[in-house]
Amino acid sequence: MKPITIQDSDQILNFLAEVALHGKGFTTDCLLDYVLDEGFTEPIYLNASGEDPDAFYKDQPQAWAIYQVREWKRVLTVSGGAGKERRVQITETP
Repeated sequence: MKPITIQDSDQILNFLAEVALHGKGFTTDCLLDYVLDEGFTEPIYLNASGEDPDAFYKDQPQAWAIYQVREWKRVLTVSGGAGKERRVQITETP
């Protein structure tokens, strides 16, 4: 997958609604649900890159491996990839 960057809240939320993550480590049938549960209700930036055979976009495999969602000073990062255990981290930037 080609890297993608989105800087519009509505487009980010619509994009995340189409992402499902399976495999080892963190999994979800809808990445949007997890992002909202963590309090990211108005994200201002999304970056997705890499390839992961266990990640799905619009029910198609081989979606992105790394997702970074920013809402002001908070950043949620989902990282994984082929043969790697997927992890989630939330950080606050200064």
